[in-house]
Order: sequence, then structure tokens, then C-alpha cells
Amino acid sequence: MGSRHHLGLLKTVALCAAALAVPLAAGCSAGPDASGGKAAGPASLAELAQRTDCSLTGKRKVEDLEQGNCKTARGRYVLLSFTSDNGMNAWLEEAKPWGGTYLVGARWVAVSQQQTLESLRGDLGGRIVQGDNHGPEHGAGHG
Repeated sequence: MGSRHHLGLLKTVALCAAALAVPLAAGCSAGPDASGGKAAGPASLAELAQRTDCSLTGKRKVEDLEQGNCKTARGRYVLLSFTSDNGMNAWLEEAKPWGGTYLVGARWVAVSQQQTLESLRGDLGGRIVQGDNHGPEHGAGHG
């Protein structure tokens, strides 16, 4: 069906994005999902980068998403733009179990630490979503 390849790609992208956000995920609990003041409408990767004054590096494009890395005075973050709501929702479902913090808009996601995402929210809108908490629990048996 091809969806197996799609899920494998989603896992790869989720791992990359979650790796950037893991340091903060260990100490965070879920916060409010209130939307920012801006309309969080669909935007291309280039538009997201322009709105956040980012020069994209490590750009990747596949059939249903584009991804790029940013490093600005606000911090490091990953921007993703999706061609469909279904693609974005599938990506989030794959990414959230890995932990992390996400700023989610209409067909786009930014991944970073909470403080960086709150800063970006002023330019992009959206809502902050927490991934699963993988805090240091001794004897948890996960591996």
C-alpha cells in the first residue's frame, strides 16, 4: 500500500524533531493549548522561515512535507510544512510518543523547547502541544 514507507519516513522525521526537543521534555508537564493571537493558517516552509527571521538549513522535502532547521537568537527549532491536515495529524501521532514540545498551526508544526516556541507563537500563532513525558523515572523498565 505504500503506507508502510510513509510511516517509516514519519518515524525518521519524528526522531529528528524529537531529538531537538528532548532536553526540555524531561522536566515539563502539559501546559495549556491556547492559541496565539495570530491566525495560524497554512504556510509554506519558506513563509514560516521568513516570519521567524530564519535562514533554513538541512532542508528536506518529501511527497507530503517539507522540513528545515533554524538557529536564531530565539533558539534552535525545526519547522515543518505539510500538504494536508491528514499528513500533519499522522506526523504528530508518530512524533508525540517520542516526547518533545510542538507549536501546531494549520498544516505546519514547529518543534523546539517551550520557551522558544512561546516566542515563535507571537509571529506564527498556533497552539503549544506537549508530547509524552519521558522524564527520568528510575526502574521504569523502558528501553
